[in-house]
Amino acid sequence: MSETSSEVGSRARRRIAFRLLPLVLAMYVVCYVDRANVSFANLRMSADLGLSASAYGFGVGVFFVGYVLFEVPGALIVERWSARKWMARIMITWGLITILTGFVHTPRQFYLARLFVGLAEASFFPGIIVYLTHWFRHSDRAKAIGFFYIGVPGASVAGSLVASWLIGVHWRGIAGWRWLFITEGIPPIILGMIALFYMTDWPRQARWLPQDERDWITRELEAEARAKKQIRDYTIWEAFRDRQIVLLIVAWFLSLVSALAALYWMPIFIKRLSGLPDSKVALLIVLPGLLGIAGILMNGWHSDKTGERRWHAALPLLVAGLLYLLLLVPGIHFPLAMALLAVAAALFYSYQPVFWSIPTMILCESAAAACFGLINSLGQLGGFVGPDAVGYLNDRTGHHAASFAFIGTCFLLAGSVIPLLTIPKPETVQDRHLASEQPLPARS
Repeated sequence: MSETSSEVGSRARRRIAFRLLPLVLAMYVVCYVDRANVSFANLRMSADLGLSASAYGFGVGVFFVGYVLFEVPGALIVERWSARKWMARIMITWGLITILTGFVHTPRQFYLARLFVGLAEASFFPGIIVYLTHWFRHSDRAKAIGFFYIGVPGASVAGSLVASWLIGVHWRGIAGWRWLFITEGIPPIILGMIALFYMTDWPRQARWLPQDERDWITRELEAEARAKKQIRDYTIWEAFRDRQIVLLIVAWFLSLVSALAALYWMPIFIKRLSGLPDSKVALLIVLPGLLGIAGILMNGWHSDKTGERRWHAALPLLVAGLLYLLLLVPGIHFPLAMALLAVAAALFYSYQPVFWSIPTMILCESAAAACFGLINSLGQLGGFVGPDAVGYLNDRTGHHAASFAFIGTCFLLAGSVIPLLTIPKPETVQDRHLASEQPLPARS
């Protein structure tokens, strides 16, 4: 690469990152806050609605039934139509339904609200992953996805701080857990309107990029797509049947069984282990989020630096599984148990951006978009299985030990699947990229 091209590329990468990543980070923060707020609300909500542990677990899981239905179509809409318009639609509708969740009065209404939130939010995550592939090369992608993924632990921090304040209030005769849904439904509506005017679907449409930078990123991404097609040019249906995609689905499903069970039951676990009041329980959720931010940045950076993906994704899951099994030690003191829970959550956070960089190294265009949706939709069924299974185990045993064993085992199984993947070496993709690269005419 010439010195001039390198300089243009550096400027383009910086400008794109500063323009796009803060917005997608903010979007993902409010997404996860609205997804996880039910776990904080449950510190009071189940008693008010008359929900058993199993009923709450089922209600949480219903979200994912609606969520999986539109993952693949939504990801294809982002690839073939408009990320900007689709993301705006998603955020505005889920914000409105989140507000309405604050007014439920029966278990059935709670189930319906969770189902419709899932339907509204469907395809947000794979849509953003597809969107990032429109702007970031494979050598930058784990860092870009990692920055986006800071939204998950960031949401844990923000959500716990807001919940610790709201859960104890009782304004205008309305319980604090209801205010939690009402107030947290407003930000996605605002961000959805911002996204409609601020996001740009493709580099060729980016008037905020100088012409030379626009041409550079367009050439890079098109050459990368040609390089992938030289390895194998998948159709959507071929990609769905590929062994690699099946393994990715299994790994993502098992990891989400554990992680989402932990997410939605973490406040209850902490309350039972510590006996602390609700507001302090909510504050303690800040700890996994802070550790998770550091883990995401470090693991994504090191994975991009070394070009290694499999073990950067597998080891965090394997260690998280072992930490959950250590919680089974009889008589474990709460500070140590809290540390194990926090580190295990942080490890799961650090695994995710590396995991999602793997399919972007194998697939491109519509096959990639469809597979992102397929992997996430089938994997998100773990969000139904995990919380529901923990609710069942809690009701049957009256104790959290069986839940910890279940969560730890699923983490270990997920971590064991990832080393079975065969991932193209980054230097091989880069060599094909350079060989296939052809000068493109300037685009207006």
